[in-house]
Amino acid sequence: MTFDFSLIFSSIPKLLSGLGLTLELLILSSFIGLVLAVFTLLMRISGRWFLMAPAVAYIYIFRGTPILVQIFVIYYGLPQFEFIRTGVLWPILREPFWCCVIALSLNAGAYVSEILRGGVLGVDKGVLEAASALGISKSQRFIYITSPIAIRLSLPAYCNDTISMTKATALASTVTLLEMTGVARTIVAQTFSPYEIFISVAIIYMVMAWMLQKGFGLLEIRMSRYLKATAG
Repeated sequence: MTFDFSLIFSSIPKLLSGLGLTLELLILSSFIGLVLAVFTLLMRISGRWFLMAPAVAYIYIFRGTPILVQIFVIYYGLPQFEFIRTGVLWPILREPFWCCVIALSLNAGAYVSEILRGGVLGVDKGVLEAASALGISKSQRFIYITSPIAIRLSLPAYCNDTISMTKATALASTVTLLEMTGVARTIVAQTFSPYEIFISVAIIYMVMAWMLQKGFGLLEIRMSRYLKATAG
């Protein structure tokens, strides 16, 4: 068997036809996941057990189970219940796209909430004590002091999570969605050349990961500029 390099170059444009769906899954899931993460973080650091307990349970469940299983439970499992099929959410839950968005969002929310919590815990207590001594309220300290510092501290880990989420969108192909990996499987069925096709997909994902890494790197430099000014 010979390795066909020309097939790699010819298949990349076809694979890019699924890029739009991949980006839709990534952007929607990342945004919804970030919103969920913020609410979960606030529940986790609230100090009230009736808010902390469900937040901890949610994080444990979605960090402790494979995302593929989560997609299957939502797409294949929930329709088994009659009240789901007759409920108001059925128009959403019967669509593989929205099932994937829900699963990816819930998974992202659990991971990102812990990333943000790590950022909050990483804020220097001396800074907060100084703000308290100046008479700044607790809510103002969280909004104007803790949050900007925590976001900056969380960026590297959040970048890694976003890259992981980009790769996780490939699992959407398991529920019939023709994102890039789904398109690749279709081409493989036509050409019987899995090596060349999946190497082409890998190249596209690596380029996307590189772009995300560079983008977050520039954002981190932007947010850290005052530290260089202070050090200077």
